[in-house]
Amino acid sequence: MRRACLILGLFVLALVWLGPLLDAWQDSFSAHMLAHMGVVAIAAPLMAIGIPLGPTPDASRAFTLALPASLVELIVVWSWHAPALRTLAESSLFATAIEQATFLAAGLFLWLACLPRRDSDTAGNAAGAFALLLTSIHMTLLGALLALTPRPLYGTGEVSCFGVALSAQQDQELGGVIMLLLGAAVYLTGGVTLFARMLATPPRKAV
Repeated sequence: MRRACLILGLFVLALVWLGPLLDAWQDSFSAHMLAHMGVVAIAAPLMAIGIPLGPTPDASRAFTLALPASLVELIVVWSWHAPALRTLAESSLFATAIEQATFLAAGLFLWLACLPRRDSDTAGNAAGAFALLLTSIHMTLLGALLALTPRPLYGTGEVSCFGVALSAQQDQELGGVIMLLLGAAVYLTGGVTLFARMLATPPRKAV
């Protein structure tokens, strides 16, 4: 199961980085958002499930890993969606490579820190649930900001998204909706799943 998840995650990553999105995201913000969500919300969790982990950390270590990982994800995602850095990533292949590498690194850090070593790990489930729900909140905020901002933040004029002509405003709105529907939903689902596991774990008997 773990190996299959790792292989599937690597396949999704290759599809995002080597497929048609590679050309499309240079011109279209919504194509960029599809690539971004493919890396952090699909490839990263699948790879994290498939990567062998060490022993279960104690309760304090579980929280000291998961919460900073959520903060790192927030900083990386919001920084690369600032107009200046978005323009830089669109204009330079080197900057695009750095952007995508930091997306993957932050995504793996978050999911590896949040996924508990065992289902019965109450502290790990609690820390992971809190961090993933926090990430879902900031993804929702950014997606809503992009979808509802009354002016385009990333250029003007028409763009082509997989052959469909969109105005810069429409392209940005579509990108925000993709973040809301895919990114925020995946993190919310992960957080709720871990929270449910935590509630289902029977309390330890006192010795």
